[in-house]
Amino acid sequence: MRSLKLGAGLLSAVALVPAVHAQDAQRAEIDALRAEVATLQARLDALERQVASQAAVPRSASAPEPAAASSSTPAAPTVKTQGGLQVTSADERYSMRIAGRLHYDAYVFDGDAGVPSTTELRRARISLQGKLLEWEYKLEQDFASGNSLDGLRDAWIARDVAGGRLTIGHFKPYRGMEELTSSNDAAMMERSFVSANGLFSGRQYQQGVGWQWSGGDMPTTAGISVFNLRSAGGPRNEGMGVAGRVTWAPVHDEDRTLHVGAWGSREDAGDSSPDLRAESSHGSRRGPRRLLAVTPGASGGQVDAVGLELAGSFGPVSVQSEVSRARFDQALGPAQVLQAWYVQGAWLPGGGHRPYKTGSGVFAAPAVPEGGLWELTARYERADNRDLPGIATRSAVVGVNWYLNRWLRFMFDYTRGEDALEGGKVERLGARSQIVF
Repeated sequence: MRSLKLGAGLLSAVALVPAVHAQDAQRAEIDALRAEVATLQARLDALERQVASQAAVPRSASAPEPAAASSSTPAAPTVKTQGGLQVTSADERYSMRIAGRLHYDAYVFDGDAGVPSTTELRRARISLQGKLLEWEYKLEQDFASGNSLDGLRDAWIARDVAGGRLTIGHFKPYRGMEELTSSNDAAMMERSFVSANGLFSGRQYQQGVGWQWSGGDMPTTAGISVFNLRSAGGPRNEGMGVAGRVTWAPVHDEDRTLHVGAWGSREDAGDSSPDLRAESSHGSRRGPRRLLAVTPGASGGQVDAVGLELAGSFGPVSVQSEVSRARFDQALGPAQVLQAWYVQGAWLPGGGHRPYKTGSGVFAAPAVPEGGLWELTARYERADNRDLPGIATRSAVVGVNWYLNRWLRFMFDYTRGEDALEGGKVERLGARSQIVF
């Protein structure tokens, strides 16, 4: 009996051992969790004290502001409406400009000229130009010359290549200071004989490729162009040409510029080429004309021309002169030599200055102060066929220009011309209103 009681007690003790061990394990887990919570609480308290101490220190004026959150909205382009309309992207990699010019002329000829006095839209141009990444472009239509390809003027793309500017399309070959001066800047209503107004008659714009460089402490330019003998509205043909020009300004500052230049041109007539003509309008535009020399297109002949330039702008006085010599092949017989030259000047009696465009080697119109600006002009020019006696013309022009502002100009001139072959003289009064935007 006693042994049974002892056995029962032993069994009870054995049964209580696991329960005691379970309670000990739970207490250990609870103690560990309490220790972790205490550690986290201590870290949280330290972090709160650090934040509070930083907030108490004032921000330095030079300390950078936190970066703003980036926005997906692109920056707005820049829009300018002074004159024309120009839109440029925020990164300046894209741009577009709408511009134009309107030249409205009136002519009065003397009774013996044999041509009517009249009015006309001399130029009515709209142009679109701008930039697409590394490329620039320009497209210009002159509605005064027609709304088809006959009125197309500049139509090209261009970009910087090998330190210069590469141009591809429809543009003026690089020859002649007078020829490359914009009609918006020219001192006279019409260009001289040494231009497409005489020597390169009908060949002002050609289709081709050109490259021009400019730079140097003494502004220098050098350019060459290779072209098809075809304007935009001309017939398809195999004629080719090349022209080059170099200029140098050994004296150049804000008030003084001395310019010297030289140019050369060769035009080779090919299959279906138009005639290569030199015509003078010695009585100015719409007046009598004289054919000075011609190389028939069907002959396959050449026209070689060279020219020298000397010009300057010193305070309110500017002068410009060119002399040229051209050789026109003939279908039968020896070639004919044509010499042409001009000298012209302008004076701003109220002060002012004609600035120099260093990138192209020509002069620009003067800056116009508030209240406007007056300019007095004069030119004498002559063209002679050295192999055909009597084939010569000459003219003298005097004029006055009134600039109201940078966009608006009125021009008045008197022209007296003479045709040596017929001995006839022509006189003309001309006027122009010009707006540029």
